[in-house]
Amino acid sequence: MIKDIIKKVDTASPQLSVGSTVEGKVVARDRSSLFIDLGIHGTGIIYGREFYNVKEIAKSLEIGDKVHAKIVEMENDEGYKELSLKDATKEISWQRLKELRDSEQVLSVRVMGVNKGGLLTSLDGIQAFLPVSQLAPEHYPRVADADKSKILKELQKFIGKTLEVKILDLLASENKLILSEKAKSEEKTKETLKNYKRGDIIDGEITGIADFGAFIKFPVDVEDKNDQIEGLIHISELDWQLVENPAEVVKVGEAVKAQIININNNQVFLSLKSLKKNPWEEIEKEYKKDDVIKGKVTKFSTFGAFVELAPKIRGLCHISEFESKEEMEKQLEIGKTYDFKVLLIEPKEHRMSLKLVKE
Repeated sequence: MIKDIIKKVDTASPQLSVGSTVEGKVVARDRSSLFIDLGIHGTGIIYGREFYNVKEIAKSLEIGDKVHAKIVEMENDEGYKELSLKDATKEISWQRLKELRDSEQVLSVRVMGVNKGGLLTSLDGIQAFLPVSQLAPEHYPRVADADKSKILKELQKFIGKTLEVKILDLLASENKLILSEKAKSEEKTKETLKNYKRGDIIDGEITGIADFGAFIKFPVDVEDKNDQIEGLIHISELDWQLVENPAEVVKVGEAVKAQIININNNQVFLSLKSLKKNPWEEIEKEYKKDDVIKGKVTKFSTFGAFVELAPKIRGLCHISEFESKEEMEKQLEIGKTYDFKVLLIEPKEHRMSLKLVKE
């Protein structure tokens, strides 16, 4: 019988316990069991559910092959230590992944699926997630209206493709493995950004538009136009006027001058409006409290009506000036000009409060 060729060792092993990971050699097998020589710790067995959990792996093992396994029972009725190859393999994978994270190695992964938050893949048999926010700039889904279904459609283009990533975060207890594509270029970006500082003005090209702003690429070296870095112009930095859609201010492929307003965590934030004259600087010379001025209604919102008083100057006629939003929309019409009284001017806050002058 197969048990007869297994040498049992009854040596006590106080240093081992349930949950310990051990190394041993395959010394025998049958259709549903693997016998592992653990040296001075005796003999272990992988059978039953634990065998079928790793059936494909077990088929590939030969007598003499070394394996790592986890102890699930110190001694069964037949004197063997019951082992789990699956649990040990997973534990070793997590340990290896931790080492890869700590060494900041760049790894290649194949995208297997997507959800609205990012891309799904795996490393060492462990499911992993690559959030949209951790994609390289050139892979970020540039969906101007932030439509989630459109973002998902853009992400689906990555299925089957191989990306280079670094491990950003891992937590074995929660089965959590987070990857980052943009992290692989952070060292180069960090070195490049030493050549720039807040206040610098660059010549760049708009490369993408999203609901929150526009992406802009500019040369790392003035003499080498091909070596470029990408930054972000937030929607609030596109113009002095209220911008609702970045595509109304800039177009993809457009050449622009922009000013660096911040460099943080290897990200560059730029501004177009800082290079434009601030129309609010002279506003107090033109308008004063209690003045009655003409303005064109441009938009309704839950808190009032926006009124254009001059190019890039908008005031707000607050909803409290009306009995309700419905009443406001009865008294005002978008695109029409009315008389408004100035209630408050705050140039530094780019804010002007208005009241409709009723006939």
